[in-house]
Amino acid sequence: MFDTATYIRRRNELKKLVKEGIILLFGNNESPANFPNNGYYPFRQDSSFLYYFGLQRDGLVGVIDIDNDRDILIGNDIDIEDIVWYGSVESMDEMRQRCGAHETMPMKALKTICNEALGKHRKIHFLPPYRHDIKILIFDLLGIHPGQQKDAAGMDLIKAVVKMRSTKEEQEIEELERAAVIGYKMHTTAMRLTKPGVTEKFVSGQVDGIAHSYGSMVSFPTIYTQHGEILHGAPSMNILEEGRLVLCDAGAETINNYCSDNTRTMPVNGKFTQQQLEIYSIVEACHDYALKIAKPGMKYADVHFAVCRLMFDRLKELGLAKGDTEEAVKAGAHAIFLPHGLGHMMGMDVHDMENLDQINVGFDEETRPNLEQFGTNCLRMGRRLEAGFVVTDEPGIYFIPALIDAWKAKGHCKDFLNFDKLEAYKDFGGIRIEDDLLITKDGCRFIGKDRIPYHPKDIEAFMAANQ
Repeated sequence: MFDTATYIRRRNELKKLVKEGIILLFGNNESPANFPNNGYYPFRQDSSFLYYFGLQRDGLVGVIDIDNDRDILIGNDIDIEDIVWYGSVESMDEMRQRCGAHETMPMKALKTICNEALGKHRKIHFLPPYRHDIKILIFDLLGIHPGQQKDAAGMDLIKAVVKMRSTKEEQEIEELERAAVIGYKMHTTAMRLTKPGVTEKFVSGQVDGIAHSYGSMVSFPTIYTQHGEILHGAPSMNILEEGRLVLCDAGAETINNYCSDNTRTMPVNGKFTQQQLEIYSIVEACHDYALKIAKPGMKYADVHFAVCRLMFDRLKELGLAKGDTEEAVKAGAHAIFLPHGLGHMMGMDVHDMENLDQINVGFDEETRPNLEQFGTNCLRMGRRLEAGFVVTDEPGIYFIPALIDAWKAKGHCKDFLNFDKLEAYKDFGGIRIEDDLLITKDGCRFIGKDRIPYHPKDIEAFMAANQ
């Protein structure tokens, strides 16, 4: 948690942006794993509640009364039975003081607050809920059916939260740097353990343990797989095999819930084959090119497509692609290799503010998503970059057998793709390299002072020295 003044300042800024009415910011409750008293561990608070109130306890709601300039912390004090099992915890008033709210009220008061606001026809703002218990609570409080709550959520509030959370404060950047330290330990642990004969599950379990032991938790379920062509491939009990590549996409959250997100692709036996090096070097060049050109004022969609053109040019050199690069990218031919966007916003959520809808976070009135074209419709971030934004830089090349077969059968983009040569890559897998970028006043830089090895010679040298 940051200092009290941070949360007071943030709530005051939010009031100015939203202008009128009352704001309901729902904290999370414990989420049962298989029965009520066995919750998923660790507890994860809602990110926007954290951003404006900073409190990690379950069962809390923040009420920001703009018209009366009052911040109210809603929740019940813990009773003696809970204290017996979980130990002494802060009282509601102690938490109120820490976050700088004006007063506290028990949970039963929330219904009265909402009824009074509804009776006076005041605006009641809330963010799109994503947990079913909160949807039921909103239904009880406001009479809005869960199926209608996303549309009923306050767009003024969504825009204000996106505006504030997109630009990272210096203390947030410091937290992201701490997350990067944990991420470095996670990925170098994966490199140390990767070798023929061990299972994907074993390595990924060790990687997850690093996140839990140095921070709060993993920032998303770890991807560690020899099937890198499966974009969100979960670790399996498959044994790592000689000659294969393994892709590790993993990140950590700090105790204050700021994230890291990195991907590395490495040879199981510690040595790239020539074919693997040829593809890897293209992804490496694309990764570094984004770092070179991303800067304030530039649309991240333009960075994405610049990377796609570079990738397509290099794939033409290998004979896997052909034709005019501009026309090929316009037609979406590159998406057979890169069916996702270059990156996404990152911060307290690894896909920052994703619950507010990507069209509100990664796009704006000037830059709109293209939802029709395969691959391009998966762009999470397209808007102009600003100093203080944190985005991921994660190009990849994937050889997805089912996608190759489908496009070949339809003749889709046949003027730009050499399908016969792609046949030889169907068992290749996929390669992705990912790092987190802070947009600075005149360019961008990596988050994290220690670079996880990603140049081929550095990966090979690290694995050789640490196994």
